[in-house]
Amino acid sequence: MRKVIASIFISVDGVFEDPSWSMPFWNEEASEFAGKQLAAADALLLGRVTYEGMAPAWTARAEGADAGTERMNAMPKYVATRTLDTPEWNATFLTGDLASEVAELKRQDGGDLLVYGSGQLVNSLLAHGLLDELRLWTLPVVQGKGRKLFGEDSPVTTLRPIGTTTFGSGAQVHAYAPAATSA
Repeated sequence: MRKVIASIFISVDGVFEDPSWSMPFWNEEASEFAGKQLAAADALLLGRVTYEGMAPAWTARAEGADAGTERMNAMPKYVATRTLDTPEWNATFLTGDLASEVAELKRQDGGDLLVYGSGQLVNSLLAHGLLDELRLWTLPVVQGKGRKLFGEDSPVTTLRPIGTTTFGSGAQVHAYAPAATSA
């Protein structure tokens, strides 16, 4: 059975939109952590907006690519969308009942399904009990404006901390799993 793992850059004030502001905190430690995370996955699970941003950026890096870029471009992508109709970048569109389709993907054998960004998707996965781990790459910066990962309509979800990794840049990855519910 596969696990769904969301890995999201977030500012201390909760902004996750367009994390180009994260680059000053990217270093060899972060790169190694991200590489191991990608190696544990055998597919990406993305929301439409994240897919539309990532596909052209990663395919443009294909020429003379390093092993991580080659892996990213080659692996399958499952994209939650109701508006796109021409899959590219090794994508399969999930256009039906998202909870059922993701539950079916989780039942399959294989590595992790890795989610980058994709705020609406992450909130939906939480609401349906389909997210196994949330890794918040908390960066020591206040953005002040931009889309927040969690809003007033986010599902109430109790999480339990399962680990923190701190990088020399000041960035930290806080890992959480859904807390077990008592009967």
